[in-house]
Amino acid sequence: MTETTQTHETPDGAHSPHTPRSPEYRAAVNALHGLRQDLFHDAFAYRPLPRPTVDGPLTRRLSGRMRQYAAWTPRAAVAAAGLLAMLVAWTGDDGPAALVAGLLALAPVLLTLARPVGAFWLSLLATSVSGVVAGGSGDWPWTPGSFVSHLTVLTVVAVRTRPRTAAWMWLLTATYASFAEGVFGYHFGNDSAPMLVLSAFALLAVTVWHIRRNAAQEVTAQQTETAHERSRRTLLEERTTIARELHDVVAHHMSVVAIQAEAAPYRVDNPPPELEKAFATIRENAVAALTELRRVLGVVRAEDYEAPDAPQPALADLDALLANVREAGLTVDKVVTGAVRELPQGVELSAYRIVQEALSNTLRHAPGASARVEIGYVLGGLGLRIVNGPPPQADPGRSTHGAGHGITGMRERVSMLNGEMTAGDGDDGGYEVTVFLPVAAAEEAA
Repeated sequence: MTETTQTHETPDGAHSPHTPRSPEYRAAVNALHGLRQDLFHDAFAYRPLPRPTVDGPLTRRLSGRMRQYAAWTPRAAVAAAGLLAMLVAWTGDDGPAALVAGLLALAPVLLTLARPVGAFWLSLLATSVSGVVAGGSGDWPWTPGSFVSHLTVLTVVAVRTRPRTAAWMWLLTATYASFAEGVFGYHFGNDSAPMLVLSAFALLAVTVWHIRRNAAQEVTAQQTETAHERSRRTLLEERTTIARELHDVVAHHMSVVAIQAEAAPYRVDNPPPELEKAFATIRENAVAALTELRRVLGVVRAEDYEAPDAPQPALADLDALLANVREAGLTVDKVVTGAVRELPQGVELSAYRIVQEALSNTLRHAPGASARVEIGYVLGGLGLRIVNGPPPQADPGRSTHGAGHGITGMRERVSMLNGEMTAGDGDDGGYEVTVFLPVAAAEEAA
């Protein structure tokens, strides 16, 4: 087999349609596109200055009316800078020329509040007109009033846009200065160097401010996302724990159903075939349900997870739990009201875990405090109240109830049982958790 390579010759003077562009060419094209996007596209579009928030560290200390006035501070500062430029223009000229020069210095500064990019172009135009109106007096190409006005416009527009726009404005200002000096500047003094130096420092300061603000916003966004992901992960872990425990509870009950259904026919003398068939069907369905349950809920088990040999804890085991926390140094009392009765295992397990988590939070976040566990057997359900006092040596920078991960697990258990829960700081500086777990009458009878 031979391999043949075909070549196609391009006619002289023709270029391949897929000829790659050089990096320099792409950089130039991107630069021109950025210039057009920043300073030419919708240059005079209406972009009003947004009203700033008044929840900063300084404005929060102001009264209601003063806080409303503080929202107008940026506009007032820009207007004051425009008035300063107008006053400088008036001091440099006299007569009608001073009035025109003052208005030409004020207008671009005020325009930055509504059309920032257009204000830059108007400032260049006003600079040219002011130079003509001034006649042959003063420096060139900026008269004193237009010097202050253009420097203010560059700074305000840079604050309202982005660093790339600031760079383009400085380059265009330098281009205008070079052109004006080269064509008309031989009759006048030269003030382009002060303008370019001062504007470079001002725009550099604004650029640094932009970078710091964007970095702070990114850090805040990342912290918020991290906190959200941490909360979500904690929620999933709590749900996984609950699913494991309920899997063990339900699997135990289904196993009992299957065993009793298998043994029931032997407890009756000469059972009819229909009864034997019914019990066999019950056992088959129980075994099938148990198999599916293990298959579906088995995914929530860790690889090294082993089912506990002892049954899941219930309210009857609270005394042992309280004895353990007392050995850990927590003074805790238990009060039981109502007629004590056996509740569904899922309710008792959830109640036990809620009390356990609440006492663990007390040990962790309020060391040395005393706690009280109240259990109320009421009509239609079970009430729980776990309250702890403030720690003897409170740390002002330390939370008394942590980051809320344990609270998340409690809420998940209560929500699973369609219950109600409240948790928050107590009047004495401690913490209180109140829970109600409903129990249907049929479940209690069972």
